Amino acid sequence: QVQLVESGGGLVQPGGSLTLSCAASGTIFSINAMGWYRQAPGKERELVATRSNYADSVKGRFTFSRDNAKNTVYLQMNTLKPEDTAIYYCNLAYARGGIKYNYWGQGTQVTVSS
Repeated sequence: QVQLVESGGGLVQPGGSLTLSCAASGTIFSINAMGWYRQAPGKERELVATRSNYADSVKGRFTFSRDNAKNTVYLQMNTLKPEDTAIYYCNLAYARGGIKYNYWGQGTQVTVSS
């Protein structure tokens, strides 16, 4: 069983910064397959960042990083905009032995507003 726990969300003014964390516990084979998604009200969940890919809307502003020793990934978010307001979710998805695994955290709210 795998658990993903996000933290670090909150209210921030436009132009501000936040860092999200996602700690994975349980039987973790690798955190290389972890990523960040977000879902704004009335919109579908969308990919924000993985270790090798960023959504166009966040390129140059957000940075994905990881600490393998802590089974934790981070999302450094700079120059935040009101349109970044969403619930941010951590995801771990991989295939092993012919079985696909897909885990989600509970989400953390990020609100960008003055």
